[in-house]
Amino acid sequence: MTETEMRIAQLISTGVACLMLVVSWRWRPLGRFALVALFAWAAEVNFRTALTAPEVYLEYAPLAWSSWYRDFILGPFARHIPLFVTAIAASQAAIAVCVSLSGRAASLGLLGAMVFLVAIAPLGVGSGFPATVIMALAAWKLLDARYATTLWHEAAQWLRIAAARVTVTH
Repeated sequence: MTETEMRIAQLISTGVACLMLVVSWRWRPLGRFALVALFAWAAEVNFRTALTAPEVYLEYAPLAWSSWYRDFILGPFARHIPLFVTAIAASQAAIAVCVSLSGRAASLGLLGAMVFLVAIAPLGVGSGFPATVIMALAAWKLLDARYATTLWHEAAQWLRIAAARVTVTH
C-alpha cells in the first residue's frame, strides 16, 4: 500500500470505529452485532492469509510504534507466522462467538475484544490506529449491560416484530 492508500484506509477505519461507538451507545444489539461481524471477518481473513500468504504480516513491522513489537514481528513471529496468526484468528473467532452469546460469555467476549483491540494499537497505522482504541471503547460501553439472551435470539425477535408490522400495515 502506498502512504496515501494507508492514510485513506486509516480514515475509513476511524470513521467506522466512531460509528461503532455511537451505535454501541445508542443501540446495544446493533453495537454487539458490529463487534461480532468485525471479529468474525478478521478471523476469516487472518485464517485465510496465514495459510495462503503469511509473509504479508511482516509488512506490519515497520509500521509498529513499539520497538518490542517490531523486534517480535521480525524475530520469533517471522519464523512461525502461520502458527501465530492462526492462534490469533482462533482468538478472534472465539471473541465473536462469545460476544454473540448471553450472560458471562458475552461479558468475557467483550473483555476479550477490549484487550485484543488495545493490544494491537502499538502496531500503529498497521492496526488501523486510532480505530482500535475507539472500537475498544465501544466494547467497554457494551460491557455495562447484562445480556440475558443471545444476539441471535434478539435478532429473531426483531424479525418477528418487523414481520408483524408488515402484516398489520399491508
